[in-house]
Amino acid sequence: MRPTFRTAAFAALAALFVAFASRPVRAADAAPNTLSDEEKKAGFKLLFDGKSTDHFRGYKMDEAKGWQAVDGALKRVDPKAPDIITKEQFGAFELLIDYKISPGGNSGIMFHVAETDGPSYVTGPEIQVQDNVAGHDPQKSGWLYQLYKPDTDATKPAGEWNQMRILIAPKGQKSSVSMNGTKYYEFEKGSADWDAKVKQSKFKDMPGFGKQTKGYICLQNHGDEVAYRNIKIRVIDGGASARK
Repeated sequence: MRPTFRTAAFAALAALFVAFASRPVRAADAAPNTLSDEEKKAGFKLLFDGKSTDHFRGYKMDEAKGWQAVDGALKRVDPKAPDIITKEQFGAFELLIDYKISPGGNSGIMFHVAETDGPSYVTGPEIQVQDNVAGHDPQKSGWLYQLYKPDTDATKPAGEWNQMRILIAPKGQKSSVSMNGTKYYEFEKGSADWDAKVKQSKFKDMPGFGKQTKGYICLQNHGDEVAYRNIKIRVIDGGASARK
């Protein structure tokens, strides 16, 4: 007996469902603070499991004071909390991180931070985290503070999760920052273009700024409510991590 149109349509839908259900899990489909199969194969590891601050401590401190795991997110719970840094140092790496900023809020993600007599930003370049609508800083979210910026704004509103990808490449190669799947810009740390931009910024009088090839990843407390999750890192060959 020849199949009816309804039977054929049902069979097609059933096949489509089976194909969809059996496809590999992608990062976007995974539960928060977990690794997809692709991420595991690529060498990513979690820096935050949604339950503890074990991979972080306060800048120049032994514990992540003023930051807690709340509802599966790493949140700044004390307005006077210090910046927090990873317990490990990283050279070349790929960082995946989600952030949710409060209305008008401001924070930042720094890399290659060294612990000195000064604050974290005197050594570590900062990728801005901000509410781009009600925030007061002219440097918008995703911009490499006073150095590099995109021609577009791909951020979601305050109170919603944004996904950032930060690629810090080995020396002599291009690094990049992406927001919610949109590539923002490329840069080469230590290049002539980089040095020229630093000389035109507020960092020109900070001799240690951007000089490290390895350092801590830092989450900034700017006094505003901010939350982070899905903090995943993949060390790139030549950029192995090291504990203090």
